[in-house]
Amino acid sequence: MRRREVPVGQRLWHIHAMGGASRAAVWLRNGVFGTIAMLCGSAPAAAQDDAGFQSYMSVLRQQALAEGVSARTANAVFPTLTLNTRVIELDRAQPGSTNPSAIPAFAPYKAQHVDTARIARGRQTYLAQRSRLQRIEQETGVPESIMVAIWGHETNYGSYTGNFDLLRSLASLAYEGRRRSLFAGEFIAGLKMLDRGVTRDQLKGSWAGATGNPQFLPSIYLRLARDGDGDGRADIWNSPADTLASIGNYFTDAGWRAGHPWGVAVNVPAGLDRSQVRNRLVSPRCPRVFERHSGWRTIAEWRALGVTPQGRSLPADSVMATLLEPDGQGATAYLLTSNYRVILDYNCSNFYALSVGLLADAVER
Repeated sequence: MRRREVPVGQRLWHIHAMGGASRAAVWLRNGVFGTIAMLCGSAPAAAQDDAGFQSYMSVLRQQALAEGVSARTANAVFPTLTLNTRVIELDRAQPGSTNPSAIPAFAPYKAQHVDTARIARGRQTYLAQRSRLQRIEQETGVPESIMVAIWGHETNYGSYTGNFDLLRSLASLAYEGRRRSLFAGEFIAGLKMLDRGVTRDQLKGSWAGATGNPQFLPSIYLRLARDGDGDGRADIWNSPADTLASIGNYFTDAGWRAGHPWGVAVNVPAGLDRSQVRNRLVSPRCPRVFERHSGWRTIAEWRALGVTPQGRSLPADSVMATLLEPDGQGATAYLLTSNYRVILDYNCSNFYALSVGLLADAVER
C-alpha cells in the first residue's frame, strides 16, 4: 500500500496502514452479494452512475443488516444517499508509484508542519488541558505532549475536521470498487456509530472517512474512542477530554511503552559504514517506510559507532533503536525507538511520525 512519503491528511492507504486485527474492513461473504459487487466494481467509470450506485446500495444495505446494523438506522440513512463523484476523483488522484525512488527531503515538510504557529498553539492547548493530560498519561503511559501533537497534526487542534458527509463518501468509495472491502466495512461501522447514539450531523470529516479531532475512521471509533469527561459519551468532535483520552487509548492499544522516548535527533559520523547496520528485513506493512530504517541496535552499540545526540540525551544503553537519515548523509539523523513505530501505526509515513515527535518535543519545552 505504501507508495511514497505522503502529507498528513492523505493517510488512508497507510491506514493507518492502520495495520492489525480489527482494523481490517469486513469482507463480503455472501456469494450473491459478492457477485453483484464484482459486477459493480468492474464496470467502466462512465457506467458508474446514479442508477448503478442505487443498485449497489441495495446490496450494501443487506450487508449492513447482516452485520448487525438496526433496521431503523438503515431505513433512515439509505434513502438519503447519493453518489459523490468528487470523493472518487480525490481517491483516484492519490499519489502513485511510477517513480518509487523519488522521496523528497524531510526539511521542507518539517518547516511546514512543525512551524511556530503550530508549536505556539500546541503549548496553549498543552497548558489549558494540563490536568486532563496528566490524568490520561497516568492511566495510559502516553506522554501528554504526544497526545497534543497528534491533535495538532490531524486537525490543527480541532480548527478543521473536514466537512464531507462521511456516510455518503464511504458509500461512494465502496461503490467505486477498487477498495470495496475497506470502504464498505467503514461505511457499516459508521452506521453502527449511529446505532450507538452519534448523530448524523456529527459524521462529517475527510473525504476518505476520517472524523473528529483525532480523525478516527469509524471502525477505530467503535473500538478505541473513550469518554474522558464522564458524561457517558465519546465525543471526539467537541470534547477535548474525550479527544485526548481516545488518542491515549489508541496509542496504548498500539503498544506504546511508558518511559521511553519516541526518538532522539543525532549526529552520525562521516565514516559510519552503513552497510554494516543495514536493515535486512522486509516489513509486510509499509515496506517503503521501513526500508529507510537501519537494523536494530542498542543505544550502547550506536554510541560505540560514534553516533551522538543533538541536545537531548540518549535513552538508556539497553534500549533498542533504529537509525533514520531522512535528509541523507551529513544532515540531522534520528535514533528511533519502538514508540516511533506506534506513531507510524497512526499514520504510516516517516515524515508524519517524525513531525509528531518533533512537535511534541517543542510543545513540552
